[in-house]
Amino acid sequence: MNSLQRKLVFGGVWLGFSAYAFLLAPPNDPNTLVQITALSTGQWGQLNPAIVALFNLMGVWPMIYAAVALADGHCQPLAVEEGAEAKSLKAWPYVAGSFGLGAFALLPYLALRSPAPTPHLQSSRFLKIVTSRLFGLFLLANAVVWIGYALTQGDWANFSMQWQSSRFIHVMSLDFCMLTLLFPALAQDDARRHGLTSPRWTWATLAFPVIGAAIYLCLRPQGTESSSVASQASTT
Repeated sequence: MNSLQRKLVFGGVWLGFSAYAFLLAPPNDPNTLVQITALSTGQWGQLNPAIVALFNLMGVWPMIYAAVALADGHCQPLAVEEGAEAKSLKAWPYVAGSFGLGAFALLPYLALRSPAPTPHLQSSRFLKIVTSRLFGLFLLANAVVWIGYALTQGDWANFSMQWQSSRFIHVMSLDFCMLTLLFPALAQDDARRHGLTSPRWTWATLAFPVIGAAIYLCLRPQGTESSSVASQASTT
C-alpha cells in the first residue's frame, strides 16, 4: 500500500467511524452524564465492573500509543519551501487528544503520517520515560488488572443491554476495538526502528487487546540496545 492509499484508507475510516458514532449509534442515555461523572471520580460502587474496566482501559490505550507515536512523530518530515527550516508532523497533539477522544483523535495522525522506519537518535527525558520497559511494565500491569476485573466481576448481560441502548457505552466499546485494530499500523514501523527485521509478529497484538501491545513495549529493544540492533539491521 503506497502513501496515498494509506492516507485515503485511514481518512476514510475516520470519516466513516465519525459518521457512525454521530448518526447511527444508539441514542444518548439520559443518565450518561451521571455515569461519566461517577467513572471519572472513582465512584464505582453502583456501576457495572465491566464498564469500569473498559473506561480505565481506554485510559491505558492512549499511554500505549504515546510510547510508540511520540517517537514516530520525530520521523515525520513535512514538505517546506527550499531554504526554510525543516519541520515534522508532531504526534503529541493527536496523542493528547486521544485521552478524551480515543481513535477519533489518532486516525487523522495515521492518515497524515508516512511510513518512517529511520531511527530517531535524539530524544527528550520524557520520551525516554514513555518508551522505557518500566513504563511498558506499568501499562501491562494495569491492563492485566482491569481485564481480569472485567472478566471475573463484570455483568455481561447488563453490558450487552447498555451497549444496545447507550451511545456512550456503544461508541466507547467500538473505540476500544478500533484502537486495537489500529495499533499494528504504528507498531510495524516502530519495530523496524528498533531493529526488528521481521515485525510481522506485531500483528499478534490483535489477538490480545491491550495486553499484547503492552507486552510488545516490554520486549522491544531499548536505548543503546535498540541502536545497536538497528545498526546491525541496516548493514545486512
